[in-house]
Amino acid sequence: MKPLDPLLTTPLRLGAMSLLIKLKSASFVYLKEQLNATQGNLSVQLNKLKDADYIRIEKRFEGNYPLTEVKITPTGVQAFEAHVHNLKDYLHL
Repeated sequence: MKPLDPLLTTPLRLGAMSLLIKLKSASFVYLKEQLNATQGNLSVQLNKLKDADYIRIEKRFEGNYPLTEVKITPTGVQAFEAHVHNLKDYLHL
């Protein structure tokens, strides 16, 4: 069996990646609400995913309001799919 990706074994990072695998991109506020996370904790966890090139974080203004958008990268898609496959092997599914 292949090892699980340690970056994807924490609930908040796995939750964020699970949402992004479906949506391709989401605002920081949306992720924070859906994951019931604090701003600080989510920011730290997303930066870990960004450092691994699993996601991109883009900051811009929409009108007069700041918008932080999080997008999954091809590397992130591959890592998530491999993690799910390896998890199924552990569970013998």
